[in-house]
Amino acid sequence: MAAVAKQKRLALITGCQGQDATEQGFLLSYGADGYRIGHRGAWYVDRILKGTKPQDLPVEAPTYFELVINLKTAKQIGLTIPPNVLARADKVIK
Repeated sequence: MAAVAKQKRLALITGCQGQDATEQGFLLSYGADGYRIGHRGAWYVDRILKGTKPQDLPVEAPTYFELVINLKTAKQIGLTIPPNVLARADKVIK
């Protein structure tokens, strides 16, 4: 999909976490940090194994999201990413 998008000069954006998607040719990814989600998941498992009923645990949503931008893809499709957007990125692939 990324190869076709580059050929047609289209930007692909994904909600999948992090650098893996952008290294495959996506222009950017913006999604919840999988490491932090796993860490919180372990906390839930620990509480359940210690006897807490799942319905007594709080429902949580991600609070940290990661923005990864692929400048190689941007250049291939003729797109310039503004410096203020690059400054907000957590990772930039050059």
